[in-house]
Amino acid sequence: MEPSKRMKKRIMFFLCFLTAVLLLLIVRVGYLQIFQGPELKKEALEQQTKDSIITPKRGTIYDRNGNVLAVSASVETVYVHPAQIKEDKGEKIVAQELSQALEMDYNDVYKLITKKVSYVDVKKKVEKGAAQKVRELKTNKETKDYFRGVGLSEDSKRYYPLNTLASSVIGFVGSDNQGLAGVEASYDSYLRGTPGRVSSLKDAKGTTMNEQHEEQTASKDGSNLILTLDESMQHFLENHLKTAYTDNKLGNGACGIVMNVKTGEVLAMATEGDFNLNEPFTITDEATNNNLKTLSAADQTKAKGEALQKMWRNKAVSDTYEPGSTFKIVVAAAALEEKTVSLEDKFTCAGSLRVGGYNIRCWKAGGHGAETFLQGIQNSCNVVFMQVGMKLGPDRFIKYYNAFGFNQKTGIDLPGEAVGLFHARSNFKETEIATASFGQGFQITPLQLITAVSAVANGGNLMKPHVVSEIRDSNNKVTKKIEPEVVRQVISTETSKAMRSVLESVVSEGSASRAYIPGYRVAGKTGTSEKQPRSAQKKIASFIAFAPANDPQVACLIMLDEPNGGQYFGGIIAAPVVHDIMKDTLDYLQINKQYTAEEMKKYNQKMPDVKGKTVAEAQSVLKDYSFKVKIDGNGKTVVSQMPAPEATLSENSTVVLYTTEKAIEKSVELPDLSGKTYQQAKETLQRLGLNISSSASADVSDSDIVTGQSPTAGTMVYPATSVELKTTNPESY
Repeated sequence: MEPSKRMKKRIMFFLCFLTAVLLLLIVRVGYLQIFQGPELKKEALEQQTKDSIITPKRGTIYDRNGNVLAVSASVETVYVHPAQIKEDKGEKIVAQELSQALEMDYNDVYKLITKKVSYVDVKKKVEKGAAQKVRELKTNKETKDYFRGVGLSEDSKRYYPLNTLASSVIGFVGSDNQGLAGVEASYDSYLRGTPGRVSSLKDAKGTTMNEQHEEQTASKDGSNLILTLDESMQHFLENHLKTAYTDNKLGNGACGIVMNVKTGEVLAMATEGDFNLNEPFTITDEATNNNLKTLSAADQTKAKGEALQKMWRNKAVSDTYEPGSTFKIVVAAAALEEKTVSLEDKFTCAGSLRVGGYNIRCWKAGGHGAETFLQGIQNSCNVVFMQVGMKLGPDRFIKYYNAFGFNQKTGIDLPGEAVGLFHARSNFKETEIATASFGQGFQITPLQLITAVSAVANGGNLMKPHVVSEIRDSNNKVTKKIEPEVVRQVISTETSKAMRSVLESVVSEGSASRAYIPGYRVAGKTGTSEKQPRSAQKKIASFIAFAPANDPQVACLIMLDEPNGGQYFGGIIAAPVVHDIMKDTLDYLQINKQYTAEEMKKYNQKMPDVKGKTVAEAQSVLKDYSFKVKIDGNGKTVVSQMPAPEATLSENSTVVLYTTEKAIEKSVELPDLSGKTYQQAKETLQRLGLNISSSASADVSDSDIVTGQSPTAGTMVYPATSVELKTTNPESY
């Protein structure tokens, strides 16, 4: 029987409906496969597998000589899968055993392992001893069935062997090994490495299936950094800066930088007070801690955060200040380069200068009187520099301000660098020019200043400062080398040479005499500035120097913020700090000493005859000599002396004055000094109370090698005996 027309319509409708449904299913499956396939596959894997991250070992940080400054040691993270522990009914025993092994509170552990999550860390940074206890629990017959949901993954913990050294430069890491400050932050992408992972299958309950389904991707350790810092120079800087901080009762800290003037390498950089890199969240300032205790919980949290940020702040890079007279170096260099003034030009300082309706004073009451520009620099005369600044004019002043890099960041490879603040051209009029000429009315960073002064010293090249010299992979292969970079030439070599000579005279003849180091040709400039608001009467004392003046190698800047010790002039309290740092640094670098004729006369002197004089008279005669005087006996008159009259002695030689007729005993055995450096031999003799003969001329270097001596080794000699040394240059030794 043939289907009716109505039946045919129903069949056709049903076929069309099935076709449409089939097409929709095909489209849906295609959409899921093509467009959502990767995402669904990812979700399926996440549902069916569990991942444990393998933390890579963070790269090591070294100083320029290979000394370790930051290193990562292997530790582990203990984690659990709560669903697995619940299935094994091991909540109580796991909490009990883990709390003992990891030295944690039982209730804290119990809360973690019973969370309704698939995975939770119980404790990170677990040392090897504790981690081994957990492993034993996983294999012990009595506990292993309850510990299937407990696992361990590799981790690393950061250590800083020298604790506070270079803390503001090195920085530190957080609990996840991410760099939070210093080079730890700026080079984090190199240091942190690439994490690995362990993937294993899990069932619908979230519990782990057979370990044979486990897959592991190895981690890649981070790269190592070689810094430009020198550990010894960093110690010199920090030790002397700490003393200055205490002696001058600084209200707002201090900072210092030592830089290679030719390359822009930062050899040392410090902020005082510093902090312990191994405990970066512990506030070191006692007054701050006492103040925090008086605050409410809410206020304490905010105040502690602010205190930590201040403690971590790298003052040399992130703080701006008015440089005061140290900026006169830049003004003088610009004026000489533009030939708007010569060193012989004459000025008169009456103590102040009328500019723009204001009477602007010189630092010296009553003024300096008639003086040349050279003498004005030596005297740090504000009146002279106001006139020199106005000779430059606003456009040229701003031109050199920008050329020396004060209008932009230096680009140093450290985080948080600030940039100074200067007048807009439209507001830079005669009053502003006058005050800017002696370093007031604008702000720069200490790093900008030492970079600019290094350009004045090195022949005119503005160098880009940096603290990292090399990046090496875990196999110690150099993958990146940071070469010295010239930003631009700002002054000519002729102007640079003239400025070196001028600034040397500032130290040897002018206002910076406290930075003078016999034998080393030190050039430098003092700085004292008032902080805003001026009514607060808060000062900044600073000093910047470089040496040797005829062939500059290193520069040093010290900035002392808010001194409260009675003195605040940079030439009085900052210059001696630079003197001590530079002395240690130049000796350490074995820079050849170059004594002037006057120095040779002063530091290589004939021993006077003081026999027959009273002790007081003898001491008075010897007062102006650079000798160490020892008195032997209780008499009132000198009956004998060592060395004998007319003996030639060098600086710091020992003189023994005998006040009794008792015979002088031969009590010192002369050691063998061959092979030692001249400096080492001198120190050895001084420790024994013996002297070094000054028959050697000024060209003898501390690094020269001793090849002979008179008297010979083993000879018993009198105290204060002079020993003659024969030396040779180490290159020919």
